[in-house]
Amino acid sequence: MKQLIETIVKPLVDYPEEVRVELDENANRIVYKLSVNAEDMGKVIGKQGRVAKAIRTIVYSAASSHHKKKTYIDIQD
Repeated sequence: MKQLIETIVKPLVDYPEEVRVELDENANRIVYKLSVNAEDMGKVIGKQGRVAKAIRTIVYSAASSHHKKKTYIDIQD
């Protein structure tokens, strides 16, 4: 999943080398923490959060078949 998130986000941003995805796993959920350069935050979130919602939709559907835990993406500022 980490690689999937990076593959989706890196082409969207101006500073792809600063894209970081960290994994935080608990007993019943998995949280992927996405951080990008401050200048790229708007590109990752998109107008009214449309890009962020699309990224979450793709990752959630891929994770539902892969993991048996609830999966979340947290975009860090």
